[in-house]
Amino acid sequence: MSQPKIKVKRVVLAYSGGLDTSIILKWLQTTYGCEVVTFTADLGQGEELEPARKKAELLGVKPENIFIEDLREEFVRDYVFPMFRANAQYEGQYLLGTSIARPLIAKKLVEIARKVGADAIAHGATGKGNDQVRFELSAYALEPEIKIIAPWREWEFASRNALIAFAEKHQIPISKDKRGEAPFSTDANLLHVSSEGKVLEDPAQETPAYVYSRTVDPESAPDKPTVVEIAFEKGDPVAVDGKRLSPAALLAALNTLGHDNGIGRLDLVENRFVGMKSRGMYETPGGTILLAAHRAIESITLDRGAAHLKDELMPKYAELIYNGFWFAPEREMLQVLIDKSQELVAGRVRLKLYKGGVHVIGRDSPNSLYDQDLVTFEEGAVAYDHNDAAGFIKLNALRLRTLAKRKRRAEAKA
Repeated sequence: MSQPKIKVKRVVLAYSGGLDTSIILKWLQTTYGCEVVTFTADLGQGEELEPARKKAELLGVKPENIFIEDLREEFVRDYVFPMFRANAQYEGQYLLGTSIARPLIAKKLVEIARKVGADAIAHGATGKGNDQVRFELSAYALEPEIKIIAPWREWEFASRNALIAFAEKHQIPISKDKRGEAPFSTDANLLHVSSEGKVLEDPAQETPAYVYSRTVDPESAPDKPTVVEIAFEKGDPVAVDGKRLSPAALLAALNTLGHDNGIGRLDLVENRFVGMKSRGMYETPGGTILLAAHRAIESITLDRGAAHLKDELMPKYAELIYNGFWFAPEREMLQVLIDKSQELVAGRVRLKLYKGGVHVIGRDSPNSLYDQDLVTFEEGAVAYDHNDAAGFIKLNALRLRTLAKRKRRAEAKA
């Protein structure tokens, strides 16, 4: 039997209602002898959440200590959209679907702990992954004295069989599909679904078809392209095909379009913050469309210097989110800069979706910096004197010519 590391009277548990977090719930009760409060977040994972309430009650949690919240709008509005203003991609590819959900969950855990007078929070992240870091860094940033219990770093269970035995001993319901080893583990929300482990651990092997759940096979997608128009205001999408939608509804609409056209699959080997490499398969259908559209509207509304600076800062911003520093001052400082850049990022982008591909086919904006008179090859009233280019080139070539002369002198002496 595990021995509690700290004294706790009441703990708020991030609870999905699944087998693992149900085992954690009972383990907290038996190991710490504390009262457990459960928090279940609806982030658009696509699962019915009321069964979580019933299961928590079955395991002895008082009805007033069961919290279930619909966070879809807050998640997209206050976390996903600000991140997409930066075009954030970790290691140039990953759209951070899991990473961006963790600070919101941690924030709610802390808020509920304050509300019910709990002295600790608990989560079900393992000791090898990034999520333990994200949950705990976020919680400490918001409540520096909070106690955190991470059962996977404490308990003695060394196998799936041991977990099942504990569940059976404490009469925790186990569905048939949970008795064996799961072929892979998943995490889902409105932005994406991630799959990793087991059948995905060998990066040399192709992802089995049964792993995919958010996208049709691109080869089986319709033979006719889908054209969609996305409208932006201040860097955020506000309408699809002329229809204004709330943030969550808009992302859900893009997810449907992405699903139907096989868009958003990513097979990635990434560098975890804790030091190891891991292979995961991500499906981010709506986010993939949104990224292409946002970059397209920025291409005509952002000044070159602003656009290039954003691209230089983006890897750092993405790494901060991936590593769990959403509430850190450096992320917040970068967000102010990013949001400033988006003040005039408005307009419409048309895209063609076809068999896994997202292709920009048009963009326009009332704030466009694109001047057809400047770029045209046709004769006309042009505010650009071709002869000015000669001096521009000579000035920029000055140091290169100086270096070349020095090199020539050195070669002559050799």
